[in-house]
Order: sequence, then structure tokens, then C-alpha cells
Amino acid sequence: MSALLLLFVCLLLGVLVARFAKPPSGMVHSINWWVINIALPALVLELIPRLEINTQLWFPVTAMWIVFFGGWLLFALLGRWLAWPRGRIGALTLVCGLGNTSFIGYPMMQALHGDAGLAVAVVADQLGTFPLLASVGVAVASLYAGKSPQPRAIARRILTFPSFIALVVGLVVGRLGGWPAGWEVDNIFKSLGETLTPLALFSVGLQLRFHLGRQQLSALSIGLAWKLALAPLLVSLLGRMTQTGGLTLTVGVQEAAMAPMISAAILADEHKLEPALTNAVLGIGIVLSLLTVPLANLLLGY
Repeated sequence: MSALLLLFVCLLLGVLVARFAKPPSGMVHSINWWVINIALPALVLELIPRLEINTQLWFPVTAMWIVFFGGWLLFALLGRWLAWPRGRIGALTLVCGLGNTSFIGYPMMQALHGDAGLAVAVVADQLGTFPLLASVGVAVASLYAGKSPQPRAIARRILTFPSFIALVVGLVVGRLGGWPAGWEVDNIFKSLGETLTPLALFSVGLQLRFHLGRQQLSALSIGLAWKLALAPLLVSLLGRMTQTGGLTLTVGVQEAAMAPMISAAILADEHKLEPALTNAVLGIGIVLSLLTVPLANLLLGY
């Protein structure tokens, strides 16, 4: 309970600082740089060497792909039927197809399931969500903005991303038996990784926005219905059908139910895909997910 309370407190602090304290303009960028380049790789390097590789780990990774491509199909069909502009289809595909499986997902999975759940969440994020964002996500943004994606740039983004490099190193170290005993490497990475939760949630709070036009309300409702309810339900059904169980099933479903991704909203904004809609979906989705994900945990009964 105290771990979940920490999530709310850090998020609220970010909201209050943004509203009343007038923080420096570069604060969000600086915090995100630390989280992405230091805290997140350190967390990966601590957890992945101790991860028990099993045949069920395909499930949380596949779940992220199902959420994205299922959302893309849904929004494309509904967009044609409801005569949505192309920018709206692209915006919803990005922000409601990609979940916040790191900034929100890591702290929440650790709060609900400890380090074992966090390790599974890292796999879902680093082999599922992040490659999707850096490849198909960039392609979708370019497509709906009328531009052409560049495969070489996409490949470079994936291969040079700090936490992806840390994932590869962590897997190799794990296969070799872990970090050398007595060096306290684990403790160093653990201390650095523990900065992720408060800083990531504080950064999210600094960026929350809720401005939305009335004409976009139905699109917001449909997008969040998919991201927070329908997508995790579909993933849960897949898990039951494939006899996936235990913590792997629970984390996979909950990562599928995670709030919309901040980086996806930034990508949509950069390509001018209805920024007001993407920011509103992001802000409202994050707040709602802090309630719906723990509720999903109770329903799954883990």
C-alpha cells in the first residue's frame, strides 16, 4: 500500500509544482534524461541477470504487439466509419496503442508484485513496447502525417537506446552466472534504479494536461476504452487460451492495461497529429490507470 501511495504522492507533487512553483523550463527534459539514460539502464542491469528465462515470457511481449496492432485496426475502421481526419486515427493509434510500460508500468508493477513482477515488466517493455515505438510507431506517425519513414534511422534508434543495450548486457551476464560476487555491482545498480520511480512519476505530473475540445470527446472515450479495458481483456483471453498463468499472465495483462505512453504523445505532437487530443488522452489516461490497473490486479486474483 505504501508503494502505491508513493506513486500518487510523486504524481501529485509534479502537478502542484507545475501549477504553483513555476519550475525551470528545462526541468522535464533534464529529469527524463536521467530516467532514460541512467536510472532505467541501471534497473535493467540489476534485474535482468536474475531473471528466470521460461517459455511463458513470449506472452507479455506478444501482448504489447496485440495492443498496438489491435488498436490500429480498431481506430482505422472506426475512423473510416465516423469520418475522422487521418491525424486523429494516427494520434489514437500511437497514444492508445502504446502503453506507459516504463515510467508508470515499472513503479506500479514493483508496487504490486515486487522485483519479480518488475523483471517481467522490463521484458514486456524492452522487447515489446520500446521496439514498437521506435519502429512501427515512427512509421505510423510518418504515414498519417504524410511523410516517409526512414528504416536506417529507426534501426539506429533501437540499437543505440541505452536500456536496450543494458538489456543485451544483462542477458549475457545472466547466462554467465550473474555479476561477480563481492563487487556489489547489484547494489550500485539498485541504488541508481531506485531513483526511477519518484523522478518518473514527478515528471509525469509536471506534464499532465487536460485541455480538450467537445468534438474530440468521443474519440477520447473510444481510445481510452480500448487502452484501459478492451485491450487488456483481449490479452487476458489470449493468456487463458494459451494456458499462460501466474505472475507472467498477471503482469502481461496489467502492462496491456497501462496508461498511454508519454513518448508516443510526444511523437504524435512532433508530427502534428491532433496535439490537443493526444495530451488529453495522456493526462486522463494516466489518472484513470492509477485506479484501473490495481482494480485489474484484484480481478485477476494474483
